[in-house]
Amino acid sequence: MTAQSLLIRNVEIDGRSGVDVRLSGGRIAEIGTSLRGAGADIDGAGGALIPGLIDHHIHLFGLAAQAASLRLEPEAAPTAAALERALRAKDAALEPGAWLRGVGYHEGGGETLDRHALDRMVPNRPVRIQHRTGGLWVLNSAALALVLPQDGTPDCVERDARGEPTGRIWRGDDWLRGRLADAPPSLAQVSADLARCGVTGVTDASVTNDAAQAAVFAGAVKDGTLVQRLMLMSGGGLARPENGAYRVGPVKVLLDDDRLPDLDVVTETMTRAHAWGRAVAVHCVTAGELAFALAAFGAAGARRGDRIEHGGVIHPDAAARIAELGLTVVTQPAFVAERGDRYLAEVDAADLDHLYPCASLIAAGVPVAGSSDAPYASADPWAAMAVAVSRTTRARRPLGLHERVDPRRALDLYLGEFGDPGGPSRQVTVGAAADLCLLRAPLAAALANLSADQVAATLVGGEIVYDGR
Repeated sequence: MTAQSLLIRNVEIDGRSGVDVRLSGGRIAEIGTSLRGAGADIDGAGGALIPGLIDHHIHLFGLAAQAASLRLEPEAAPTAAALERALRAKDAALEPGAWLRGVGYHEGGGETLDRHALDRMVPNRPVRIQHRTGGLWVLNSAALALVLPQDGTPDCVERDARGEPTGRIWRGDDWLRGRLADAPPSLAQVSADLARCGVTGVTDASVTNDAAQAAVFAGAVKDGTLVQRLMLMSGGGLARPENGAYRVGPVKVLLDDDRLPDLDVVTETMTRAHAWGRAVAVHCVTAGELAFALAAFGAAGARRGDRIEHGGVIHPDAAARIAELGLTVVTQPAFVAERGDRYLAEVDAADLDHLYPCASLIAAGVPVAGSSDAPYASADPWAAMAVAVSRTTRARRPLGLHERVDPRRALDLYLGEFGDPGGPSRQVTVGAAADLCLLRAPLAAALANLSADQVAATLVGGEIVYDGR
């Protein structure tokens, strides 16, 4: 439903019940009781009206592509035989010639995956399997024959001692997308699912975003396929669109522990981003990556809005340095549940108490924001909030209980501004953008049962983009 003027009746705002809210021109025009006026109205039924949630780190096209992919359960420890059964079953279900795309693979108890292993499992169809980290694709020989150029092989394609491609492609998403020339998947279902969770804004954190990809995003916004407000990170320069289809966000720096770039190069990237008036967001999953990032920020100088993405391992001394530099940490609580049992089995004991911290960072004065990193974890922010409160794995095992936060603080992780994640929570006030989430119950009751089922309606710019009443 679209309405220039919309009246939401009988809602709770900041603990005050029986409140009416008038929306006009995409903004909150009036808040009071017994408001009158022409136009459509909504009965809030006493539920809380809160700002819409923002997922501060997501990969939208990856999430959309996941729907057509074979999902390899990340918490399982697949044997080679189990992986082969899954791939062959998917192979039998696909049309001849179609690609088999799998996501979420990890080594577990299986063999190291390369082209030869995939050839034994599925020899007659192009196959590409993505590692659960998102940094590696593994292709079989049929797939390599379709994508490798005739005149040389790019650096992202791994070669063995004889110079032959192994099928393993490291951080090659941009190159691979160009070679496949696939039409981007529709964002319609992803957007609808996010709206159902009360999400009104997203930051796409893909380092591969460039002018061409931004134009695709802008098209999705223009035609209404993507209803959320959008901010884009990018690995390099990115122009601000004249039509305001998206915000230009931080420059993304991608680090991998086993192939760290030259520190001077990263420092120059940070300096250039700041000169453009943009913040910097650095991918830091490991303690080594974080140490490198902090050294780079120390050399380049940090500015407001600079971010650590993930913060997979943050020890107290690193947290103190993050606070000193004034950096924000954008974390993913859902990983504690979705990968926690594997962490407990595989992560060094010295790091276990420092995985995806939250409460300790807040106590140290570090702004902390929530996100999904979908498709690498669930895109449901309410499920992530519940994990931030419980700090338990799927098997209900505790992981870092000292990092628990209360339900209100868990919600606040998703209420910061686009440009200030982890900063003050947005409020339902006159003049604010009408990006809103209507809950089925008062806030205290909703916080006692953190679930997307609590969302009754979602509005972006005063337009209802989800109505589950």
